[in-house]
Amino acid sequence: MPIITADEVKAVARYIRMSPHKVRRVLDQIRGRSYREALIILEFMPYRACEPVLKVLRSAVANAEHNEGYSPADLMITQAFADQGPVLKRYRPRAQGRAYQIRKPTCHITIAVGLAPDSDD
Repeated sequence: MPIITADEVKAVARYIRMSPHKVRRVLDQIRGRSYREALIILEFMPYRACEPVLKVLRSAVANAEHNEGYSPADLMITQAFADQGPVLKRYRPRAQGRAYQIRKPTCHITIAVGLAPDSDD
């Protein structure tokens, strides 16, 4: 798991009912971008994973603004990752009395924001 440094502010959403593989596809697109760019990208991407990622991003920026006094315009996404959470195991009835196992994955989304290198704060 990546280390969050002192000049970064993070937000975590835990137990999101979505595969971490699908969430990582979205996180790879916004990692390293400015807050404004990331908002635009998340707004127009067609994936269902964009909604929880957008919530976590807004939370991380609100934490940075409120707790550290950073301006949202100066922030960029320094780290973004999705770890696997517990898997819900369910069973679906099949033919001739058999049962088929269904795995419903969950994930934990972490986004860290920090000051962009060119900002003067």
